[in-house]
Amino acid sequence: MKNLEKFNKADQCLFPSIGIIAFIILLAACKNEKVEKESIENIPEVASNIEITTEAMEFQGPDTIPSGWVTWRYKNNSTQPHFILIDDNLDSITVKEFRDELLPPFGEGVQLMYEGNNEAAMQAFGKIPEWYSKTTWPGGVGMISGGETAQTTLYLEPGYYIMECYVKMANGMFHTNMGMYKALVVSEEVSPMEEPKADVAVTISSEGGIEFEPPKAPGTYNFSVHFKDQKKYANFQSHDVNLVRIEEGAEVAVIENWMNWMNLDGLIDPVPDGFTFLGGVNDMPAGKTGYFTATIKPGTYALISEVPEASSKGMLKVFTCQ
Repeated sequence: MKNLEKFNKADQCLFPSIGIIAFIILLAACKNEKVEKESIENIPEVASNIEITTEAMEFQGPDTIPSGWVTWRYKNNSTQPHFILIDDNLDSITVKEFRDELLPPFGEGVQLMYEGNNEAAMQAFGKIPEWYSKTTWPGGVGMISGGETAQTTLYLEPGYYIMECYVKMANGMFHTNMGMYKALVVSEEVSPMEEPKADVAVTISSEGGIEFEPPKAPGTYNFSVHFKDQKKYANFQSHDVNLVRIEEGAEVAVIENWMNWMNLDGLIDPVPDGFTFLGGVNDMPAGKTGYFTATIKPGTYALISEVPEASSKGMLKVFTCQ
């Protein structure tokens, strides 16, 4: 009160002391309200969309993304086919162990395959570290041809992951062994995005194969891909769903053979003539669902899984849109 009285005298203020107190409180409240408002406005929005770009054989994009539902927009500006597979390894495995322990036996094995020494190749693959058998794959962007853009929406828990693409070069070597991998941190910060709605519902399982009702008319569709179950196949991978456009005269058996990397001409650059990949959803655990968006023009398409002899497993389904 003494300070206020001194203030009143110095300024010859005619207000009573209680009025000055109220005035000061009002000013403080306004100031706090302004600071609070500015603080709220300055809080950055959590991104529910990320963009990944490939110019040659790399993933350009954020190192950290929010957890929850996030839409991945993958622009393949290269001339080669690529995809994004997300590896969820043991907690102790970082990109260093991935590079030093996993890539060498895969690289040695595939090189021996192309030299025609399959027995030695299998011995090389036998050096794959034991921890790799415990790796799971929580999704990723399906196969996409050069010059195309794919869009896939995934739900990821917080953690440390590794993105990779193991399409093969013309000499048979995996893109991963050429450096096409990237560490990815999924933070505790949660994306505000809700689970998407599907226009076309796709289910995949080891018993039923790929099951869906294809779109009847041209347009842009959001496909949901539900993994009813999951299993690993002879190519060390599990099943996924990829959309491919088929030009007139192209033989479907060619792309089925190409989708198995263990075939010498499988998963090797370039994609066979007459086929264009438009994305999809990469391997996910049983019970999980991912989404991808694609524009369907009049023509012939197929949903195909990257498993050996896909048609015999019901994992190659051709459809036509008029």
